Amino acid sequence: MTEVGTTALRHNPLNAVTASVERVTYADGRTAVRKQLRRPSDTPAGVPVPWAASTEPRHWNYWRRELEVYRDDELREQLADAGLVLPTAQVDEKPDGAVLLMDDIAGTPGTHFSLAEHAALARACGRWQARPAPERPWTSTGFLRDYSTTREVPWQLMTDDAAWQQPLIRETWPAELREAWTGLLVHRNALLDLVASLPRARCHLDFWVSNVIQRPTGELALFDWSFLGDGALGEDIGNYIPDAVFDLFWPAERLPELAETCIANYLDGLQEAGWRGDPDQVRLAVMASGVKYAWLLPGLLGRASDTTHNAYHRQVDSRYLFHQRGQALLFVARWCAEAFSRARR
Repeated sequence: MTEVGTTALRHNPLNAVTASVERVTYADGRTAVRKQLRRPSDTPAGVPVPWAASTEPRHWNYWRRELEVYRDDELREQLADAGLVLPTAQVDEKPDGAVLLMDDIAGTPGTHFSLAEHAALARACGRWQARPAPERPWTSTGFLRDYSTTREVPWQLMTDDAAWQQPLIRETWPAELREAWTGLLVHRNALLDLVASLPRARCHLDFWVSNVIQRPTGELALFDWSFLGDGALGEDIGNYIPDAVFDLFWPAERLPELAETCIANYLDGLQEAGWRGDPDQVRLAVMASGVKYAWLLPGLLGRASDTTHNAYHRQVDSRYLFHQRGQALLFVARWCAEAFSRARR
């Protein structure tokens, strides 16, 4: 087919695995999404170490993982049984990496989901993760700890009074957030240990609103499978809920409603698929997995004096962004405190 145009699509430019993502238009009007992946030896200079690609199949940023996912027909069938779509993709391996040419799926993006659509996705995720996953040598292990503890941020600002007195912080963040986040950091290792000890599932591990589209038929297509691997049952939901607010795709004022709706529907989906475990352990995993964001608050402290701020690659109003993130961070801190308290009983 003859290409007549390309449009760049948003992706994480820090991740050394992904060279580019673009929509390709052909002469007959059809479109596809092309994603180019780099081999680790071709990682460009200047890429932060935490986002470096790996040749280790169990590493969270293993460069070939998405190739394996799109070739896995058994995974595709499991997802389809749960009401989830793994887009079809042509895989073309090259000396310097690989190219994925994927279906360009039309529909409602997760960034525009209503509460009912978030609920449907959480329920479908539960149906998928209720079933045992076949062993694969290329799925990640230890994602939560390895990803979250390698973020490079100015941790020292947590105890810097001047950082907390920056106008954007002082005027938009809840007064109790500093103490609450300090408590999260004190219990960070214990929370990571807790999540690692809870019942396991095959998880997407980048489960959030920008990686899902609902077709007009109701099917939910999931994208960006780079991190797929072992996680706690409920860990994906624990990522999905606050991430929707952090990048301004759901209002912080309705975060408790989103949380309870997603958790309840995820549990319903698990039970629909035959799971008979302890719901309290799933809720514990959802809450405790908020420890993933331990690095986010000091990172924001370090950027509070910037003249402009972005949310998911678009410039936004700084006061609104920091207000929304401050509310969500306090919610996560309280989640983690409750999880830590419950686990000690």
